[in-house]
Amino acid sequence: MADDKTIRGPSDAARINLNEAYELRYWTKTFNVSEAKLRSAVAAAGVMADKVRAYLGVPKS
Repeated sequence: MADDKTIRGPSDAARINLNEAYELRYWTKTFNVSEAKLRSAVAAAGVMADKVRAYLGVPKS
């Protein structure tokens, strides 16, 4: 079954996928950061959303 690209959130909310435009939009908006900052944070902290959130210092909402 193919991914539904009309979904606005990530298919796996625990992981950040930088290869999908809709996920980039979702995570940059969620963390209120630029794409470059998100890519840098993922490079430093890994793809797990909770690790990136902690790295960026973004509190859970």
